[in-house]
Amino acid sequence: MLQNGRKLSARGPFWRFPIVWMLVGAIGIVLIDTLFRQLTERVDGLISLALTLVMGLLAIMVYKFTLTYLARRSTPEIARQRAGIEAVLGMLTGTIFIAGSVLIIMALGGYSFQWASSANAGSVLILSIEAALGAAIVEELIFRGLMFQAIDRLGGKPLALAVTSLFFGVAHLGNTGATLWSAFAIALEAGVLLGAAFLWRRNLWFAMGLHFAWNAIEGLLGFPVSGHSAAGLFTVELNGAALLTGGDFGLEGSIVPVVASLLISIPMLIGAARYRRVEARNLPVSK
Repeated sequence: MLQNGRKLSARGPFWRFPIVWMLVGAIGIVLIDTLFRQLTERVDGLISLALTLVMGLLAIMVYKFTLTYLARRSTPEIARQRAGIEAVLGMLTGTIFIAGSVLIIMALGGYSFQWASSANAGSVLILSIEAALGAAIVEELIFRGLMFQAIDRLGGKPLALAVTSLFFGVAHLGNTGATLWSAFAIALEAGVLLGAAFLWRRNLWFAMGLHFAWNAIEGLLGFPVSGHSAAGLFTVELNGAALLTGGDFGLEGSIVPVVASLLISIPMLIGAARYRRVEARNLPVSK
């Protein structure tokens, strides 16, 4: 009994090592996402959306289990308190960001829209919400939840922001129409912005809401979402250079949202740094 107890005790530090629990949690979330993707492909409409919601709940449970029992730490970033308002604030931020970027490109002559008369508005709405919701939950749990916090433990927040942003861009290199530029753009406009949002609000709900609104609005407008084609409510005509319009990759390949995201990210990062300084000053001094 004593020998077995020592073996179990020796395994503790292994599971608590940041890269270990990051990988275990990410694999668990990816497996759940993969399983439910296969299920949702066999149904449609509200049933498919309901399955996506179940997938999201299970992914959050895997995340909490991983951090609680392997990393041995609390999970205030997914606390239910203020979850709703933080998600809504994130969705509002994402809506302003995407709508503002589209309007700027339209004013520069890059986009023109026509109503897609053949589109079923109800189906398009459900599909856009379903795809955006699944991506927002899974990607934020893995990148801002697991990876960011694991690297933060090893090298601090600046390194965590840089590494997660880089990996987020690289993860989109295999998408349709992707180029080195589009990967770099994703790293800046999505990786940095979502990382800054997480640091600023200190929870995942805000980042998930921002990510959800971003993808959902792109899909509804008829843009490819990170290169993935979307049956939107409109057909989009591109006019001008791909650097302005994003080309085949979609809005995210445009220079406009890259600049806009940095203008939003910088105040968020400044706010997060100020909060950390105040928090550090208020820490009790050990004697």
